[in-house]
This record gives sequence, C-alpha cells and structure tokens, in this order.
Amino acid sequence: MNKLHAAVGAGTLALGALIVAGATQIRSDAGYGGVGPNFLPWVVGLALLACGALLVREAARGGFRLMEEPSGAESGHWPGFLWVSAGILCTAGLITRIGFVLSCGLCFMLAVRGFKSAQGLQDRSPVSWLRDLLIGMAIAAPVYWMFGKLLAISLPGLTATGWI
Repeated sequence: MNKLHAAVGAGTLALGALIVAGATQIRSDAGYGGVGPNFLPWVVGLALLACGALLVREAARGGFRLMEEPSGAESGHWPGFLWVSAGILCTAGLITRIGFVLSCGLCFMLAVRGFKSAQGLQDRSPVSWLRDLLIGMAIAAPVYWMFGKLLAISLPGLTATGWI
C-alpha cells in the first residue's frame, strides 16, 4: 500500500465527512424547484466520500500506477501566483464598488497576466491588457444577465439598469 496515496484518499474522505456533517446543520426547507439549500452540500459531500473511498481502494491495490510523471517546473511560479492572487483580491474588494462585470473582467485580466508570465509570454502592451479585460467582461456579462434576469439573484451592478 502506498501510504501517501492512501493519505490523499483519507483526506478526501475526511473532507467529504466534514461537508456532510455541515449539510446536516442546514435547514432543508424546499426552495425553488423543490430543492432546499442543503441539496448541493449533500451532493458534494457524498461525491467526495465516494471519491475518497475509491482513492483509498486504489492506494490499497498499489497506488496510482497509471499516473504520469508531473510536468512543469520543480517549484511554483511566484510572480504568476501574485498576479492571480491580486485578481481575486481586487475582485473581492471592488465588486460592490465597480459592479460584477467590471470586477470579473479585472480578475480575468490579472489572472491572464499570471498565467502568461508562468509560460514566459509577457505581453505588456496596452492592447493586450485591454483585450484581456474585454474578454473577461464578455464572459462575465452573460453570467450577470443570467443570474439577474433568469434566476432573479441579485449581483452587484454598477448602474441601476441591471445590465452592467
């Protein structure tokens, strides 16, 4: 038995058990479509328990035998990590001030900077920054619209129109 692989499975089992325990604490009043707020935690917790059991079983049978050698660098790329972290933190800090679409566009733009720097593709031209911002906004706008208009879930907007 590969002990490190078994530890991954045991950790997954523990995480699943914690989520299931937390799901038991959430009230189960049926909401939209007959599904209560505890439905998703139950699904995720049970899925993690199943995956954890399969991982432990695989570890008992000799470990992850068909696993390929990892690719990439020996250590993490800290500048890329900082770019992505800045994107997440900026979104958290600015979402109520500049709205969902713009803050998600900013997060996407900064995350792309991080991923590109990790690949050694640092294009610092203003056109590249603007293109990444617009792509991020183009991805976020339909999400904002679907949550706001179709699901009636309020996300922070920049204007009262409900479009940005």
